[in-house]
Amino acid sequence: MTAEEAKSAIEQLSAKIRHYNHQYYQNSISEISDYAFDQLLEQLIQLEEQYPQYRYPDSPSQRVGGTITKDFETVFHTYPMLSLSNTYSEEELAEFDQRVAKALPEQAYEYFCELKFDGVAISLRYENGLLTLAATRGDGVRGDDITANAKTIRSLPLRVQAENLPPTFEVRGEVFMPRSVFDQLNQEREASGEALLANPRNTTSGTLKMQDSSLVAQRKLDCYLYSLATDGIHIETHQEAIALLEKWGFQVSPTYRKCQSVEEVSAYINGWEEKRSELPLDTDGIVIKVNSTQQQKLLGSTAKSPRWAIAYKYKTQSAVTILRDITYQVGRTGAITPVANLEPVALAGTIVKRASLHNANEIERLGVRYGDTVSVEKGGEIIPKITGVDISQRSAQSQPIQYVTHCPECNTLLVRQEGEAVHFCPNQAGCPPQIKGRIEHFIQRNAMNIDSMGKETVALFYEQGLVKNVANLYALSFDDIFALEGFKEQATQNILSGIEASKQISFPRVLFALGIRYVGRTVAEKLAEHFGSVDSLAIASHEQLIEVPEIGERIAQSVLEYFRDTENQQLVNELKQAGLQFSLQISDQTPENQVLSGKTFVVSGVFEQLSREEIKEKIKLHGGKVLSSVSAKLDFLLAGTNMGPAKRKKAESLEVQIISEEEFLAMLD
Repeated sequence: MTAEEAKSAIEQLSAKIRHYNHQYYQNSISEISDYAFDQLLEQLIQLEEQYPQYRYPDSPSQRVGGTITKDFETVFHTYPMLSLSNTYSEEELAEFDQRVAKALPEQAYEYFCELKFDGVAISLRYENGLLTLAATRGDGVRGDDITANAKTIRSLPLRVQAENLPPTFEVRGEVFMPRSVFDQLNQEREASGEALLANPRNTTSGTLKMQDSSLVAQRKLDCYLYSLATDGIHIETHQEAIALLEKWGFQVSPTYRKCQSVEEVSAYINGWEEKRSELPLDTDGIVIKVNSTQQQKLLGSTAKSPRWAIAYKYKTQSAVTILRDITYQVGRTGAITPVANLEPVALAGTIVKRASLHNANEIERLGVRYGDTVSVEKGGEIIPKITGVDISQRSAQSQPIQYVTHCPECNTLLVRQEGEAVHFCPNQAGCPPQIKGRIEHFIQRNAMNIDSMGKETVALFYEQGLVKNVANLYALSFDDIFALEGFKEQATQNILSGIEASKQISFPRVLFALGIRYVGRTVAEKLAEHFGSVDSLAIASHEQLIEVPEIGERIAQSVLEYFRDTENQQLVNELKQAGLQFSLQISDQTPENQVLSGKTFVVSGVFEQLSREEIKEKIKLHGGKVLSSVSAKLDFLLAGTNMGPAKRKKAESLEVQIISEEEFLAMLD
């Protein structure tokens, strides 16, 4: 291929990819499968690597990241990014309306209302249609240059192509992490023994400041745009600006509404108070703006906020109760989590008796004491948390809480590694909750899938001295189990059959089942694919480990420490002798066939012939791809019994094909 031919091929591939991106993000149309899209992108990347002179700043290849940013340069905003004044009641909203009316005597005015998304504000500068700068809000006058990271957000256009485009303009929006992505991220962290992330907003903020943009790309951030600023064209209303953004290919949330009066604004606010929970991201209020740009100028701004806009914040559901005690839980990795035991109180439709206190730092920050009157909220509307203390109600005899120094289960002195907030019990071999936790992790469906056992069975086996580590499971006999109270012949045989069947589980899942700290399912798959066997992994150096894609310093150090431990070495040898899979088999590396190539599936419900995990493995082995949520880009919703009605309804509205387990198996044939 000549250089000229390469240039032409790169331009054609780029145009195709931009078209498919536009159709998917702006029109909710999936013209090709994820697999086919990824193949086009890979072709483009390979061509650009061979001919770097034709890798342009707006190339779709910039979406995958790869830029390393050691320091984020400070940049000035062309137009200040002002914050909004907040209101929490309709009375205050009415007062805002009265101020607007007073400042615009005898003028008719209208409002434009938008949902206030709980994300991170971003400013995007375009010059001649090309994205040249992305910056955080900072102090409103200047922020950090995060251009490389912003380019990984696939819904953001890298180049705008439209008629009568102003030579320079800035677009403002909110970067967010969808709840489904956040939940998946936390599931992976929990499985690998990492501390859970607090909420999508904080996670988004931290992600945008990551130094490696390829890691940012993996977090699947998204963005809604809500403001256009330019001196290049005249815009009469905010509604007109929003219409331009949509026309130019920016993703705007379709939840906005123009209101003719403050009464209509109130109706909009009340209408979304319940519906907002159905959105794929968190929202904490409504932004109300005077629609006319001329009237906005007349109203002006204070030093911090515009007088023509206000944010109505929904009240967080909270309750007041008494902190009775604190218990300390020990996880399978030895992490100590303090839990507040509360006087039962009704909150958001449930009775709350316990709330997480996270760690010693949080207890100190709150300054909470036994017997205190505390405020409790549901963080993210799900997890109860203590948010404040009413010191005026505190007893004069109360004393500051002393965090435990020894493990509440085995009395081992706790350790706290430098730079970490969590205390750990280092007694891995002798601390009961850690031992039982590792066994429970080992038998779970995503690991060894010994579904005939459960938490209670693990506890019984441990207490009876039958199982002290996961290798002991493979030495259990019929007589060992049958002799226990409550076990009949069939239940005993089911457990033994489940243990025997687990010997066929593939190496990546066995590696995940070992419970190495920070090694979740995805990391285990990467390590297994790279090294091929546990023997090669066990002798890998630090340098060899960090060469693996997505493996950083922390994971590499954790793997090294695991395989240096003589007890872990012995455990792996015992599991090898038991017959577990500790190397990749041909079936792990080579799909059975490509009959599902380019097809995407969401699997939901309960199935008769196969488990959900088995179905997902079948899809992957036959070249298909498993997605987590229903969208217009999906090919098939594989529906079992007891599937949630919301997924079916969404699939039907998007005209996604819904198939049964029998139809799926017929596809494989």
